[in-house]
Amino acid sequence: MAKLFLPILVKKAVEKAGENFQQQQQYAQQQQYAQQNRSYQHQDEIIVDTARSKNPKETKKVGEYVDYEEID
Repeated sequence: MAKLFLPILVKKAVEKAGENFQQQQQYAQQQQYAQQNRSYQHQDEIIVDTARSKNPKETKKVGEYVDYEEID
């Protein structure tokens, strides 16, 4: 009995997974299209991040430099 029904069950499971995958892809494409339309509507806006321009990038201080001399 398993030889008869197992291939049918596997085939249905694969078809169902394929349908779910297609639905997810279509939903993702619709969301991406909607986002692009929103960004095109606000095309004339200019955003300036002033927080970065006021504070120049600081270098990290790793530690103190010590100069060693050899003693004979």
